Amino acid sequence: MSTATSTDTQDLAPVSAESLAALLVGGQRPPRPSAWSASLTFGWRAILKIKHVPEQLFDVTAFPIMMVLMYTYLFGGALAGSPKEYIQFLLPGILVMSVVMITMYTGVSVNTDIEKGVFDRFRSLPIWRPSTMVGYLLGDALRYTIASVVMLTVGIILGYRPDGGVAGVLAGIALLVAFSFAFSWIWTMFGLMLRSEKSVMGVSMMVIFPLTFLSNVFVDPKTMPGWLQAFVNNSPITHLSSAVRGLMAGDWPTGEVAWSLGWAGLFVLVFGPITMRLYNRK
Repeated sequence: MSTATSTDTQDLAPVSAESLAALLVGGQRPPRPSAWSASLTFGWRAILKIKHVPEQLFDVTAFPIMMVLMYTYLFGGALAGSPKEYIQFLLPGILVMSVVMITMYTGVSVNTDIEKGVFDRFRSLPIWRPSTMVGYLLGDALRYTIASVVMLTVGIILGYRPDGGVAGVLAGIALLVAFSFAFSWIWTMFGLMLRSEKSVMGVSMMVIFPLTFLSNVFVDPKTMPGWLQAFVNNSPITHLSSAVRGLMAGDWPTGEVAWSLGWAGLFVLVFGPITMRLYNRK
C-alpha cells in the first residue's frame, strides 16, 4: 500500500508559484465599500445587537417613563400649582435630559467591544477608518428616537399639548437627535481611553449629572443666584432645552437652535479627531 501511495505522489504534476498566484487572485476584487456604506453596515450591526439583547432597550423605554412620572408628580404641585401645568414646561426639558443621559452607553459599547477583541478585527478591514465609530453613533440615534417617542407618548397621556403641532415636535426631536449624535463623540473618546465599562459609566455620570441638573430643564434660571445663572444660561443643555421647548411650542427660536447646532459642531470638531487618533493608536 505504501508503494502505491508513493507512485501516486510521484505522478502528480508540480504546482508552480505562478499558477498558484493566478488561482488565488484570478478574479476581480470586489469594490471597496464607500464611507457611507461602511458606516451604515456598522450601524446595522449596532441595531442587531439590540435585537439579540432586547434588555438594552430598558434605558430608552422604562427609564424615560419613570423620569416623566416621577418629576411630574414630585415637583408639579410645588413649582406650577399642578402636575398638568408643570408638564407643559417640564416635558421638553426632561426629554433632553433623558436622551443626553443615555448617550453614555455609546462609550460603554465601544469599551466592551475593545475588551472582547472585536476592534482588532475591524482594524484589519479595508474600510474607512471612522466608519466603526460612526456606525455606533448611527445605531444609537435609533435609541434616542425611541426614547423621544416613548416620553412624548407618556407626556401626551398626562396632558402635555405641543402648540407647535407635528412639525414642531418633529423639528424638536430632529434637533435633539443631532445634538446627541455629536455629544456621543465625547463618550466614544472615553470608551477608548478608559480600561473598563464601569470607568466609562462613572466618568460619564460625573459629567452628565451636573450638566443636566444645572440647566433650565426643571426651573427657570431667573430664580437662581446670579453667579449660577451665568453658568446655566451658557450651558449647552440649557440652549438645547430652550430650543426644543420653543420648537414644540411653535415659537421657532432661531437663536437657541443656532446655539445648539453650534455646540454640536464644536463637539464633533474637537472630540471626533481625538477619538480617531486614539482609535488608530490603540
